[in-house]
Amino acid sequence: MDPHKRSVTIEVMEADETVLCGERFGTDEAGFAALMDYVSQFEDRVWAIEGCNGIGRHVAVRLVDRGEEVVDVPPKLSARARVFTTGQGRKTDATDAHSIALVGTRMTGLRPVANDQDLAVLRLLVDRRRSLGEEHTRKVSQLHALLLELIPGGAKKDLSAAQAKALLATVRPRDLAGKTRRRVAAELVGDLERIYTRKKAANKELVELVAASGSTLLDLPGIGPSGAARLLVEVGDITRFPTRGHFASWNGTAPIDASSGDHVRHRLSRKGNRQINKTLHIMATVQLRRPSEGRSYFDRKTAAGKSNIEAMRCLKRRLSDLVYKTMLDDLVTIKATGPGGHRGNVSQSSATGSQPHTGSSDQSLPEPATTKPKPALPAAS
Repeated sequence: MDPHKRSVTIEVMEADETVLCGERFGTDEAGFAALMDYVSQFEDRVWAIEGCNGIGRHVAVRLVDRGEEVVDVPPKLSARARVFTTGQGRKTDATDAHSIALVGTRMTGLRPVANDQDLAVLRLLVDRRRSLGEEHTRKVSQLHALLLELIPGGAKKDLSAAQAKALLATVRPRDLAGKTRRRVAAELVGDLERIYTRKKAANKELVELVAASGSTLLDLPGIGPSGAARLLVEVGDITRFPTRGHFASWNGTAPIDASSGDHVRHRLSRKGNRQINKTLHIMATVQLRRPSEGRSYFDRKTAAGKSNIEAMRCLKRRLSDLVYKTMLDDLVTIKATGPGGHRGNVSQSSATGSQPHTGSSDQSLPEPATTKPKPALPAAS
């Protein structure tokens, strides 16, 4: 299925890649009913839907609620399949559906979709927390621009609402433009105070939800409520990554081998999940600000001749391994204590024997995939 907001295009393909048919349907109640009636002729079916964490989520969840088996096809895989199949990158809904069907038929290890209510709540709240942070940054930038015209030299970089209010109390412009600037700046300060209150409440709620999930990610230095929640939301079932290398490749911290002949070097990966990469970058930055294991590791790398940027990349890779190990340990603990129905409690998966070694590898690895026959789909994503 190639999903959109108001329509979906499907292609029905057999296991030997024989195309049976295809059709376009609306996503309203009538269209969805017509879709289910259309596919009822194919009893043994699995849905491969592109972007189940994005535009395809609304229809994927509806199918899961009806007891359908759904797997998530990453957009970059279907894009590659489209290029290899057609020889060019031009898109239509029909060619997109065909590419998605090919990926769903050929690829093993695609993530199954589950309508986990706890995960859905966590996703909504962490997205809301991110939007609050973005809104705070935008308003602070606007406030700085106004203060620069009201106060010679402007205000300091890290400016809180209370500090801005104190600065405005010392400003008494006499011209009309200055008075207007001060009034708008005061309104921005009021907005910042309200945003701060909402951020504080959102952080408290995220902490409670992360703790209730059984995760210990908040115990890691540099990971706050938003980072821990983002990891739980984006990763889902950590056992879908066979090794820590696969996890590092997925989040973009595994460097890409760019060696040639006797010249051995690696370069920065621009791929991977950028939200998780950002979480790991913040984690590394926080650890570098104070004495910590991350700071010691960074200093050892720079002493060995690596530049600050190279040492930072190594540190992020090391922290990726730590997060992977922590999430595996949490899963083992949850299984041992037995909270039934918890996210990641999958009978087909096991974290036993999957703990990473204590060292850190700089080698890049392929993205999460297996060469084994496609197993039965787990009950949770």
